Amino acid sequence: MATPLGWSQGGSGSVCLAFDQLRDVIESQEELIHQLRNVMVLQDENFVSKEEFQEVEKKLVEEKAAHAKTRVLLAKEEEKLQFALGEIEVLSKQLEKEKLAFEKALSSVKSKVLQESSKKDQLITKCNEIESHIIKQEDILNGKENEIKELQQVISHQKQIFRNHMSDFRIQKQQENYMAQVLDQKHRKSSGMRQARSQPLKE
Repeated sequence: MATPLGWSQGGSGSVCLAFDQLRDVIESQEELIHQLRNVMVLQDENFVSKEEFQEVEKKLVEEKAAHAKTRVLLAKEEEKLQFALGEIEVLSKQLEKEKLAFEKALSSVKSKVLQESSKKDQLITKCNEIESHIIKQEDILNGKENEIKELQQVISHQKQIFRNHMSDFRIQKQQENYMAQVLDQKHRKSSGMRQARSQPLKE
């Protein structure tokens, strides 16, 4: 038997299976009742014993009772089936709402991710620009530092030359002073000798 429309295989599948089985039982019972009625008709036409007739009549009563019970069970199973189908419909609607809410939330998250990705790219670009500017500034500073070092070397060399000149100047000055002293001493000595020679002549 085909699965009812809207019925899904799962935990409630046993309800549908029981429903099909009960329907098959009812069909079998109806077929048996029909056969028993045919037997009773034949018994009316042909002579049968009382015992056989009572046996057939008893079976017919039992089958009718079983048929009634089966119909009650079938009604209950149909009620369960309708209840289960109702639950499935409610769950399906709830699932559809949750699906729409999820898709909406997912779309919002994707939009935020794209915005954040754009901001991230802008920040990366800005950082790269700043890093490039810093590298250029560092190159300029390194060049200035090299110039300063060269100037310091020149100044140090000039200082050394100046110190050498000052040392030479002091040595020269000392030599000049020494020569002046020697000349002065010679001059004094020479003057003293002239004065000594001139004194006897005055007497």
